[in-house]
Amino acid sequence: MASDDGAPPDRAAHPAEANPYKDEIVISWPELHRDARYLSRVLHQLGWKGIVAITRGGLVPAALVARELEIRLIDTVCVVSYGASEEGYAEKRQGELRWVKRIEGDGDGWLLIDDLVDTGRTAKAVREMLPRAHFATLYAKPLGRSIVDTFVKEFKQEKWIYFPWDIDYQFVSPIKKRR
Repeated sequence: MASDDGAPPDRAAHPAEANPYKDEIVISWPELHRDARYLSRVLHQLGWKGIVAITRGGLVPAALVARELEIRLIDTVCVVSYGASEEGYAEKRQGELRWVKRIEGDGDGWLLIDDLVDTGRTAKAVREMLPRAHFATLYAKPLGRSIVDTFVKEFKQEKWIYFPWDIDYQFVSPIKKRR
């Protein structure tokens, strides 16, 4: 994941002032799965009509929670706020929210799932659309945590989170063999 100079790829390619994050963490598949199962245990006593996943980050957590709670009815709301930059690196600044797909209703009886609530900007927009849904995320940051009803772990606001679907595991030569 690091460049030859040891800097993470997003920092190696861009000036430090372009990156608002001071630290980062990589969430592994086993950790994500464990956290989704924990979230499912917290939520299992409540009855749900179904799950609404916020795409794309909420798709994997929603699938894991749906499996654990034996929920078969899954819908999506599709909104874009982050993306990949033109250079192929993670875009760490939110752009303008763009709705791709909405759903009808007020969310009553539905479980709304996302991977992370960061600044709360996307979460607020979805919450306004589905005010009666129970909003659950795996991870929360201080600026957005008050918007969600349930989350598993909180991270500092300035920490960038790499999810397993956003990274590529590859062999790296030992330092001594690199030129």
